[in-house]
Amino acid sequence: MAQQNRLKVVIGGASGETGTSIVNALLASPDQFEVTALVRPESASKSVYKDLAKRNVAIKPVDFKDIKAVTPLLVGADVVISCLTILQKAEEDALIDASHAAGVGRFVPSFFASVCPRGGILLIRDMKEELLDKCKQLYLPYTVIDVGVWFQISLPAVPSGKLDAKLSMPHTIIGADGNVPYAVTDLADVGKYVARIIADPRTLNKMVLAYGEVTTQNKVWGYVEEFTGETIPRKYLSKEEAEKTIAAVKKGIAENPSDFSLQIQLINIGYKYNWGIRGDNTPDHAKYLGYLDAKELYPDVQCKSIREFSKEVIEGSRSAAPYQGRPDHPLNKKRD
Repeated sequence: MAQQNRLKVVIGGASGETGTSIVNALLASPDQFEVTALVRPESASKSVYKDLAKRNVAIKPVDFKDIKAVTPLLVGADVVISCLTILQKAEEDALIDASHAAGVGRFVPSFFASVCPRGGILLIRDMKEELLDKCKQLYLPYTVIDVGVWFQISLPAVPSGKLDAKLSMPHTIIGADGNVPYAVTDLADVGKYVARIIADPRTLNKMVLAYGEVTTQNKVWGYVEEFTGETIPRKYLSKEEAEKTIAAVKKGIAENPSDFSLQIQLINIGYKYNWGIRGDNTPDHAKYLGYLDAKELYPDVQCKSIREFSKEVIEGSRSAAPYQGRPDHPLNKKRD
């Protein structure tokens, strides 16, 4: 692609786990993408952004909530990608308004998680759907990208503790009987899918499920046992137990709406209920909900298997510790 025809991509949240994967993939195709990162002024001096600047990413410090300040930075952008966290919903709302005002070609809201129908199953999903509603109300061109469950938050700990330092968010509970299928993706593969999706006119105003494979918790725990030689004790969470816990936490939130820890608890149990018990997070369910399947769109994209990833983590060549060093991140709280 000629230099002058490069897609101009603006990213909010470029230093996060998802943002890093996306930026790496875009920079791997310098003839196709021109990348700009929006950064909070207080974060602009961080080493991660200095490193991105050295890699030819344009760094633009700005108050995300200041629509008038953000809008001119988006003029001429082909794609705006939000990798902001749910704690930054107000910032993403403003980013949507600014994208509309600037006339951007496509807005990618911060989904990048498991497939789930809206309507009370998963709190964080309903919050994300509100962002999509806002895009639609403005007739802002969009593409939703979900990636299933990350490999990096899919592995269990082992009795010896040998993986404790390698897992920041280990699984300790199996949903249902452990045989519920769910889509999973290596974070390192998210970016390569995003690079294809945002350049594809077929995905405009569509939702896309981009995933590595479909697995089960029993299979994943089996891989870890295979490569460590340890037997992991099983603790199961039934549908009834999950629904009882969800109801109790929702009651607590109604009584104490300012207690953010309860909302985090609801999000965490909601995810396990969503993909580990209900089984929402599958390609078939995604198609029912209107998603396109990235494996059908891009059959040439090669993704790592979770079995291979498990082996790499256990051998020490890979890490399964997302958000390490970021204790305030909403998904880095105590979870099951």
